[in-house]
Order: sequence, then C-alpha cells, then structure tokens
Amino acid sequence: MEAMRQSWTDERLDEFGRRVDERFDHLESKYDERFDHLEAKYDERFDHLEAKCDQRFEQVDRQFLQVDDKLEDLQATMNRRFDSLQYSLIYSMVGIFGTMVATLVAVAVVSAS
Repeated sequence: MEAMRQSWTDERLDEFGRRVDERFDHLESKYDERFDHLEAKYDERFDHLEAKCDQRFEQVDRQFLQVDDKLEDLQATMNRRFDSLQYSLIYSMVGIFGTMVATLVAVAVVSAS
C-alpha cells in the first residue's frame, strides 16, 4: 500500500483529473448533439401531431354546431306542438263551458215552464 501511495503524486492526480474532465466534456458534447437531433426529430413529430389534433378538433366543433342546429330545430318544433296543444285545450274548455251554460239554460227553461 505504501508503494501505491507514493506513486500517486499530486501531478499525476491532477493529470488524471484533467483526462477525466476531457472525457466527460467529449461525452457531454457527443450527447448534446444526439439530444439536439432527437429534440428536433420529436419537435417535428409533435408539430405534425398538433396539426392533426387541430384538424380533429375543428371536425368536432363542426359536429357540435350541427347538433346545436338540430337541437334548435327540435326546440322550435316542440314549441309549435306545445302551442298547438295549448290552443286545443283552450278551445276544448270553451266548448265544455259553452255546453254547460247551454245545459243550465235548457234546465232553467224546462223548469220554468
């Protein structure tokens, strides 16, 4: 153990540290290039995906507008039907009330005679 400690001088340790730093700097630049390439590749794919999603959302928006139009038409039709039903009920009540009045008048005339 003593021999190994004596052979590692400060100069050798400094040189070893510089070589390790050089190798890490080389690896860092190499991986930076690879990551930049991957990032550009994925940015392109995500841009394509985003454009595709935008098209799909536009289709969905158009379909919702069609559904809104159909619901508005359905609401207008239902309003017309309810108005028609309301008028029918009013005419029926007027007819029933008129029949009741005519019956009362007939009973009054028969009982008065």
